[in-house]
Order: sequence, then structure tokens, then C-alpha cells
Amino acid sequence: MKSAGYIYDVALKRDQVPSFDDYPFSLPAVRNLDVLKLHPAVTFFVGENGSGKSTLLEAIAVATGFNAEGGSRNFRFETRASHTVLHEYLALNKSLRRSKDGYFLRAESFYNVATEIERLDAEGIGPRLIDYYGGTPLHEQSHGEAFMALLLGRFSAGGLYLLDEPEAALSPQRQLSALVRLHDLAKTGAQFIIATHSPILLAYPDAFIYACSEDGIALTAYTDTEHYQVTKNFLANPQRMLNQLLRDDDGQV
Repeated sequence: MKSAGYIYDVALKRDQVPSFDDYPFSLPAVRNLDVLKLHPAVTFFVGENGSGKSTLLEAIAVATGFNAEGGSRNFRFETRASHTVLHEYLALNKSLRRSKDGYFLRAESFYNVATEIERLDAEGIGPRLIDYYGGTPLHEQSHGEAFMALLLGRFSAGGLYLLDEPEAALSPQRQLSALVRLHDLAKTGAQFIIATHSPILLAYPDAFIYACSEDGIALTAYTDTEHYQVTKNFLANPQRMLNQLLRDDDGQV
């Protein structure tokens, strides 16, 4: 890979944390966090809902200068203040070089980003933002089409991209297309930090995968992730898995 990364590692200022009994510091992924080394190209956070992976990603994004609801560093709108104070307790070990581009994608608030783009373009100040997304208003596309427009049109070489569950809008085939685009950008020096549930995206070669669990956060191999194992076991014998899952108290399916 060309990139040496823009963020080398993330550390929790443990001596400044007011209480590890309070949210978000009570989350196992945060409570046990010391120094988290990031891959220069692609780093994944995985874990069950509520494990802290998205909270950690959001905190890194805000600490890096992105808007909590998503967008580039130039976006400063706020629909609802929902992010935690975790970013105030993170120390980022960053490269001296600045990223040429950057974006924070939150699947749950991408609608708000699309609305903000329309509002700014309606003001007519500067070039139309939607032209950087392919020209078609994002609200006139499906969620998946809008995300692919973002990935293919807005993302550029050598950027820093933080993505929270990007697969939420994508079919399996589109996830494969996203994987190809991710690889193309990584070869230009881009760095990605991604929170995901997708076993397809997680298959990206040589990436760091950090699993968030009740035991904390730890580097893990792709084939050791629950996402890979559950998917593999299900596809190997769907009927057997369904029989186990759907059997009632009397043993009937």
C-alpha cells in the first residue's frame, strides 16, 4: 500500500476519565481501551449492537474535525445533539501530512446530510455540492444508490474516510462493488476506519479487525469473527440452522 496513514493510533486519556461507571466510558470497548494502533489503509471495528464500535468511530471522527452527524469537515449542521463526550478524552497520534480529502459517513444520518446539501445548494453560494455526488439529488435516489454516488463521485484519492455501517444500504453485489472502490482508493494513499457487520467488507485483505465484546476491544482474525462464523455456518446448511432456530417447545418446526 502507498499510504502510511493519517492517524497512526488512538489512545484513551485514562487519567482524565471522570468515571468508568458512566456512559460512554462504561462500554467494554472504551473501559478497556489503552492505545489502539490503526492500519495505514483499512481498519475495521466489529461487534454486537451496543458494543461500542460506532461510539468509538464517532468519537474518532469528531476528534479529527468531522461533524458528528456526518459529511466533510466543512459540514457544521446539527439536527439533534446525540454524540458523546468521548472525543474529548481521545489522543490521536497523527501524521504530519494532511489528508487531501475526508468524509464521515453515518448510515443513520445520511438523510440529514443529503438535506443539508440541498439547503446549501439552494443558497447558491459557490459551486453546487451535489455535482460532487454525480449531479442527481440524493433524495431522488435509493439509499444504496445515494451511498454509491458518495463512494464513486465524492470520495477521492488520498483521503481519510470514516464509515459507520456502510453496508446498511447495500445489497451483497453492491458491497462487492464498494470493496473494489475501497481498494482503488487505498492504493492512492487513502485511509479507512470502518464500523461494520458485513462479512463481505471484513474480507478485505490485510486489514486490521478489532472486535468489541464484553472483554473489551482486541485485534482478531477475519475467520475468528462471529460475523464470518455465523454466516459460514448458516450458508453451509441453512435448513439445519433454521430447524434449530425455529423449533418450538415441543420440538416442532
